[in-house]
Order: sequence, then C-alpha cells, then structure tokens
Amino acid sequence: MASFPPRVNEKEIVRSRTIGELLAPIAPFDKKCGRENWTVAFAPDGSYFAWSQGHRTVKLVPWSQCLKNFLLHGTKNVTNSSNLRLSRQNSDGGQKNNPREHIIDCGDIVWSLAFGSSVPEKQSRCVNIEWHRFRFGQDQLLLATGLNNGRIKIWDVYTGKLLLNLVDHTEVVRDLTFAPDGSLILVSASRDKTLRVWDLKDDGNMMKVLRGHQNWVYSCAFSPDSSMLCSVGASKAVFLWNMDKYTMIRKLEGHHHDVVACDFSPDGALLATASYDTRVYIWDPHNGDILMEFGHLFPPPTPIFAGGANDRWVRSVSFSHDGLHIASLADDKMVRFWRIDEDYPVQVAPLSNGLCCAFSTDGSVLAAGTQDGSVYFWATPRQVPSLQHLCRMSIRRVMPTQEVQELPIPSKVLEFLSYRI
Repeated sequence: MASFPPRVNEKEIVRSRTIGELLAPIAPFDKKCGRENWTVAFAPDGSYFAWSQGHRTVKLVPWSQCLKNFLLHGTKNVTNSSNLRLSRQNSDGGQKNNPREHIIDCGDIVWSLAFGSSVPEKQSRCVNIEWHRFRFGQDQLLLATGLNNGRIKIWDVYTGKLLLNLVDHTEVVRDLTFAPDGSLILVSASRDKTLRVWDLKDDGNMMKVLRGHQNWVYSCAFSPDSSMLCSVGASKAVFLWNMDKYTMIRKLEGHHHDVVACDFSPDGALLATASYDTRVYIWDPHNGDILMEFGHLFPPPTPIFAGGANDRWVRSVSFSHDGLHIASLADDKMVRFWRIDEDYPVQVAPLSNGLCCAFSTDGSVLAAGTQDGSVYFWATPRQVPSLQHLCRMSIRRVMPTQEVQELPIPSKVLEFLSYRI
C-alpha cells in the first residue's frame, strides 16, 4: 500500500480554472442553519444540474444553458429566488423539449438529491405487475430528494410534479442513489442506521431494509453494473452489499474516523472513500485491499489524532468519468484533483466551507457545494490516458479482480491489466 501525502508545494501545482459560480440569495433565508448545500447532482444525460439551495428548496437549471451563461456573462451568476416555482399545482408538460430553470419547494430541509432515468426493458421486481399507478417511459427523468423529516419525495424533472412520497425512515435521509441500469431502484441512507431499497417502477414499494451499521449512515453508491452497493458511515464503517441477494459481502477496515463519502470508478474496479481521518482510500472492492492512500495532512496523523478534530476532515470524494482522476474536498479550504497513479494533486482550487462535489456527466467540470447554499465550478484536468489505463478499464468493465487473475495469460500481461501501485 502506498501513502500519498501532499509533499509538493501547493504553489507548484496547477490551479484549476474557474468556470462559474451560482450564488444563493441571502434573503429571505437569513438564518445560517439550514442553508447548507449538502448535495449537487448532474442528470445522467447531462441535461440538468440540481443542488439544494438551502432550507426547503432545490434548484434545477438546464446544464447547457448554464454553461452558456457563464461564457456570455462571466463566472458569477446570482440565483434569483423569484424564478418559476413548480409544484403539483403548477407544472408545464413541455419541459422536456424546452428545459428551463425552476425551483422545487420540498417542504423541509433537503439533505440529499439523486437523478434517475428509466429504461423500459428493465421491469419491476414486483410479482404483480398487472397494474401500476405510474408507467415510466424511456424519456423519463426523475429527481429524488431526501429530507430532514425522513421522507423521500420523487419529482418529475420535466414537469415539476410530485409523483411519490416515500415514508419509512425515522431520521434524516443523508444520501440517495439510483441504480445505473435504468431499473429505477433507489437506495436511501439515513441517520436511523439503515439503508432502504425502493422500487419506483412498483410505485415506490420498499423492497428491503439493509441493516448492519451501528451508527449514522452518511453515503452510499452503486457500482456501474448495479450489482454492488457501498455504504459508509460513522464509527469507521465501510460496507459492501450484494444487490442481487441484498446481503453484506464484506466490511472494509482501514479508516480511523467517520467515513462520509464513497464513489466507484467507471469500470467498477476501484472504490474511493473519504473520511474525517484526513485520508482518501482507493480500494479494490472485490478483495478489500487498499491500493492507494491520498493524504490531506502532512505528516499524516497517527491513528489517535486521525480520530479527532484536525482541520483537515475530507468532506467529499468523486471519481471522474475518465477513471483516471478523482476529486476530493477538505476542510483546509482546498479542492484537490488527483491522478490514481500520482502521489500528489495534479490541480488544486480554493474553496471555503465546502461540503460536496460531483463531476459533470462528460467529466469536463467539477461542481462543489458550500455551507451557504452556493455552487462553484472548475475545469477538470484533461490528460490523454495511457494504453494501459484504456486496456484496464475495458477488461475491468466486464471482469472482477479474481477472474482477471485467473486468466491464462503471461504474468507480465496480467500485471499490465491489474490496478497495482
């Protein structure tokens, strides 16, 4: 296992180019509590960007138009709270062909967001499929919002209509993730120490409760093939779940403090986790090995200090869609871009009070949300991937670690196809 503290002077590292800013309005939300932007999300097709603007509101903007506005009017864009508000009583069926900026009032503080898109050939797992309230078409785009009161609300992105109100969690819904296969299977992570699996094609039926966490669950993420789920939480917890059988595969051990974010690489071969212990670990989820460690405090803290307050808590981590870069966001007022094969950040950007980050669908932009409900955007590193990286990603999309290791090929080729540092 390699340890990668930021040994290089930050001044020698390339600064990321700022693309734009979406600044939340101060009025009428004058109170500091409740203004936090806990989640930013891009639609799977890249059509919309959404973020929790503070308190009860979620703002959706057409992403292509947002980028165009940054180019025309400069980086700053103060959001206007008087924009169109859509709800069940006020919706426009023409939203898909003419996407426009709008605000959804969710009725309570919003902690989590997730986009989900439907694929008709992916049928519901429900036995009785004779009648459903909703029949989702191929062009369906949904937004799930997790609330402070434990409820999950499902919205039609194009019309703003409230479709479903999922009620079962007893505490804050801290994170949401849709299965990438278009099945509209939704997993929610909550402070009630559980994960719950919902089938939106079965009118939001709750299929399963995943238990195992002894404390708050902070985040969850599907593998690209939807077969595996990672969940992370307080008390150093990192769990992997089999989503065909709804059973725990293994618990990953290595962090020294609460683990607050996780993300799979596009080929499913790597898993990134971020912790308050100042570290981001890159795991092989198929065998539980730690392949890389990216440190945010140098020298790295000993376990006893990593388990306390250290001003370097890592708040978020996200894998780029090129599979070569990850982004991390920490309390030291810095966003870092890392290559998975380099021992120092390749780009950095300043950010105060950051809470979350996500790459755009094409991987060209990173969005980060802050405690005051604003969002900041940067251009991401653009580098030509090596032949080795392209080969690894191609084979790992269809084969887990064990199957690759059992291939009847020369050891040098096997080494070439393996993620090893």
